[in-house]
Amino acid sequence: MITEPSDGPRDEPVVLDARELAADPQLEARFAESAHRILADLVAGGAALGWIEPPSRDEVAELLGDVVSAVRAGDASLRAAYVDRALAGFGYWRRYTRPTHRPHADLEKLAVDGAVHGRGVGRALTAALIADARERDIEVLTLDARGDNTAALRLYRSLGFTEYGRLPDFVAVGEARYDKVFCMLDLRRQG
Repeated sequence: MITEPSDGPRDEPVVLDARELAADPQLEARFAESAHRILADLVAGGAALGWIEPPSRDEVAELLGDVVSAVRAGDASLRAAYVDRALAGFGYWRRYTRPTHRPHADLEKLAVDGAVHGRGVGRALTAALIADARERDIEVLTLDARGDNTAALRLYRSLGFTEYGRLPDFVAVGEARYDKVFCMLDLRRQG
């Protein structure tokens, strides 16, 4: 059950892992629908989340089901952030599947409701996902972002990610072209 933090502002995000989310039947029942709404709104507004058109409810439900299955197998982490019991954002990473890449994971999705941008939700989610990666002995956490997503890239840099590659004009959205930026956080170098 989500309880509001007692020592902070009421609108401070509360970040839950998949187990905590599943322990609250009301939140769990609304999670996929709320995640779909966030993704659909962000993509409709041009956000760089891997879709050109907003994903369908079924597509988001299937994606989240796959992530939850990977979490249960110990191969992923899913975090959900709530502000006043409303889903404000979510993110997840999954281990690479190739045997030689198993100590590594890719932060595949981080989506924050536009209504709460600038309130620390993305930072709280990413920090929790990094902590989960450390606990699960992930050596390197990777991600990619569209080059014009400067706010996300700034956030990732502030949390220790470094750019290790860039594909110029790789992402095509209609006639527009954007760089694909690859970032990594080497957890082997951190205590």
